[in-house]
Amino acid sequence: MEKEFRKNTISAIILLGGGYDDESLKKKCFDSVKWCDEVIKVETDKLKGSFSDWRNEGAKRAKSNWLLYVDADEEVTEDLRKNILQVTDAGEFAGYAIPRKNIFLGHTMHWGGWSPDFVLRLIRKDKLKGWKGELHEQPVIEGVIGHLKESLIHVSHRSLTEMVEKTNNWSEIEAKLLYDSGHPKMNIFRFISAGFREFWYRAVVKLGFLDGTVGIIEIIYQTFSRFVTYSKLWELQMRNSKSQEPNNKQ
Repeated sequence: MEKEFRKNTISAIILLGGGYDDESLKKKCFDSVKWCDEVIKVETDKLKGSFSDWRNEGAKRAKSNWLLYVDADEEVTEDLRKNILQVTDAGEFAGYAIPRKNIFLGHTMHWGGWSPDFVLRLIRKDKLKGWKGELHEQPVIEGVIGHLKESLIHVSHRSLTEMVEKTNNWSEIEAKLLYDSGHPKMNIFRFISAGFREFWYRAVVKLGFLDGTVGIIEIIYQTFSRFVTYSKLWELQMRNSKSQEPNNKQ
């Protein structure tokens, strides 16, 4: 039997697949949104397209007038639930950015670009014009955006093995996007520049080392991840360059 929706109702939209395979994390995620008027599961492995396409699919299925996007490795706390109900009843803004508490290797991150980490995930359905972007997707919203006070829990990485596996998967997508955008040909200078910029941002600008050992690991990891992405871009460029060479055989 379907729930009878209130005037201000909320649909939780959760993407499944795409690397979100940890059952314990998914259970915490689903348990944390049981209070919503409906929970929509978008199984990305069964649908073609990008993250924007999948998030738009969730919005299309939703019956409520507010959309709450939660990834399968995230959790809505009780304080955040109360905050969400409060602002949706008030209806002052077209959408809300939610701060995330990022947990990396069991450690809550405070530096290195992890905090504050706001994600635009609570949106009035009639104000959403659609999600744009293939990997780092963002919603296009008509109206003013507010900011919530309470945090969404995000378990980013739980082991070094998981980190390396995700880097291998995501770097393929990022490299392809860079290649399709016509990124200049990679060379020694661009490799050094990309690595230096990432290290400088995480370690110096965002003071990532203040998170201790885990912070140092994260700085090195993010620099490594950037290097892998650009290495795969270089590989794509070399492969395409060779395929376009004229066949000189007589």
